[in-house]
Amino acid sequence: MENEVSYGGMTFVPMLTREAIAREVARVAGEIARGCESENPLFVCVLNGAFIFAADLMRECGIPGAEITFIRLKSYEGTSSTGNVKQVLGLTADVAGREVIIVEDIVDTGATAVQLRQMLAERGARSVKMATLLFKPDSLRQGPAPEYVGFSIPKQFIIGYGLDIDEQARNLPDIYVLKQ
Repeated sequence: MENEVSYGGMTFVPMLTREAIAREVARVAGEIARGCESENPLFVCVLNGAFIFAADLMRECGIPGAEITFIRLKSYEGTSSTGNVKQVLGLTADVAGREVIIVEDIVDTGATAVQLRQMLAERGARSVKMATLLFKPDSLRQGPAPEYVGFSIPKQFIIGYGLDIDEQARNLPDIYVLKQ
């Protein structure tokens, strides 16, 4: 793990190693596999940030009939949430009667999660649960906490492992936090 990285004039320091991330992904995947009521759950990956987590999670779950689809929502500008959730790429899969697991990179205020859970319920999903790599419990303002959580973290801005700063740093294999 590099000591520091810089993007857009900001410096980030190490927070979580790729090894720690892999352990938590495996643990969360095991919880999902044990809790699955269906042989073919539908994972809904929230792009762009969750794509790496979703790929690793799908492989680790080992559920032969699992399927994945994608939706792209946007609620961040720079380092902060706008409070507005915009659908950039809509959901195309039929979720009616399906067990759905939303895959998020991070749950912060809960605004995106509430909107997505409601949309899936309105489309007839049999059940909707959420798996997130990162959860900021002190930032949650609405909706329930995710059912599956990798790490609970403080209210800090982070990058790496799919999370970005103005579309950069997603490719970092470790997670970094903004240096105070």
